[in-house]
Formats: sequence, structure tokens, C-alpha cells
Amino acid sequence: MQIGGAAFSGPIDCLARTVRNEGIRGLYKGMASPLAGCAAVNSLLFWAYSYGKFVQTGSLDAAPTLGQIAVAGAGAGIVNSILASPVELIKVRLQVQNSTSIAAGAMLYRGPVHMARHLARQFGIRGIMWGFWATVAREIPAYAAFYTGFEFTKRGLARILAGGDSNKLGAIPLMCSGSVGGICYWTACYPLDVIKSRVQNATAPPRGAGYIARVAKDIMKEQGIKGFFRGYTPSVVRSIPAAAVTFTTYELVIRALNDAK
Repeated sequence: MQIGGAAFSGPIDCLARTVRNEGIRGLYKGMASPLAGCAAVNSLLFWAYSYGKFVQTGSLDAAPTLGQIAVAGAGAGIVNSILASPVELIKVRLQVQNSTSIAAGAMLYRGPVHMARHLARQFGIRGIMWGFWATVAREIPAYAAFYTGFEFTKRGLARILAGGDSNKLGAIPLMCSGSVGGICYWTACYPLDVIKSRVQNATAPPRGAGYIARVAKDIMKEQGIKGFFRGYTPSVVRSIPAAAVTFTTYELVIRALNDAK
């Protein structure tokens, strides 16, 4: 929906036409790339976030302010872009690959490894890091909001349910907090994510420092402000369970490690 512009009238139309034209497999295109990179990306992300908090507070046990949480999240987003950019690139390009584009002469990629090799041969390192700065621009507000939304909600629920001690919160409150973080993530960065997807689905890697602004102007000219929010609802709906599980797992693992000291 982000790239197809007005090709789909909404999420249901996108779902129905994808299944009709490409079958159930069409719903899972591009899944291998984020699946393969998920562990590495999340490990780097949460390490960078923890390190960002430590740098600001000087202690692993100190409770950072929400402002410090936002700064640590933004910094983690920048670091995370190193891995997230190529993973997102391959995912985006595989997702939009269909029978129509192949018939028009576009390259048919057999999977993420085949695509990565082809892009590296054709464009060098630029082909692998295609859209890196657009990814950085997205990740900064995204993860600042992601972690701040989670911590704000977790601390509020801790005051209500656990006497202010967030370590006493159970899985359900943690999942609710994670869900809020996921919603904040997409709300903060969605227009930038649309721009990133457009950049990464272009015919060649961008040149120059102003390509993000150029793509934004093109979207505004073609579709107006609505073009920056196509696909927002399904992205948010998807993020709720994903962020809930991610944050709950992270919190419970940290508790277990602290208890084992």
C-alpha cells in the first residue's frame, strides 16, 4: 500500500487482490529477510538502548528519566540502522515483486540471498545500503517513541498495580505497555517509513543528500498528505502483538538475569 499509491483502495482490497493474483504465498513475500535478521537486529537494538541509558546515568541500576529514555532510544535507532537498512531493503523489494513486474522485464529474485548478491554486483556497497539515510531518519523518532511509550505506560501501571515497583508487574501489564510502545513507534515515524519504502523500491540507489526531501515532495504532489499514511492502520495493528511480545520477553529475561547474579 505504501508503494502502490492508489492501486489499492484500502487494507481489505490489498489483501483480497494479493490473494487473488498471487495466492496465499503472496502474503508472505519478503518474510525470509526480517525472519533471518530478526535476532541480530533486536540484539543490536536493545544493546545500543541499554548502553545509551548507561552513558547518560552512569549506572546500569539507575532509573533514567523519560527524556533520557527518548535519547537512548533515538541513539539505538541510529545504530540499529546499520543492520535494519539492508534487511528492510530486501524485504521491501521482495514484497512488491509480482507477476506483473516480472512480465514487464523486472528482475525475478529467488530469495533474499539472490537479491543481495545481485544488488552487490550491480551497485556495490551502495546496493546493499540502499536507503540507509532514509532508514536512519525513520529510526530516530521511531525508537525514541517506542521506548518512551513503553516506559511511560509501564511506570504508570506500576504505580497503579504494584506500588511503583515495575519489577513486580506481571506479563499482562508488560504486554499492554509493549503494545503502547508499538503504537507510538508507527505513529512517530510512519510518513518517514513511507518515504524509505519508496526510496528502497526505486530503480537505482539514490545520490546526493537531498533525496529524502525529493521523495517527500513527489509523494505530496502525487497523493497529497494521505500518501504519507497509506497502510498506517495495518502497520499499527500488526505492531500491537509484536511489540507486546518483544518487550515482555525483554523484561522477563532481564529480571531472570538479575536474579541469577
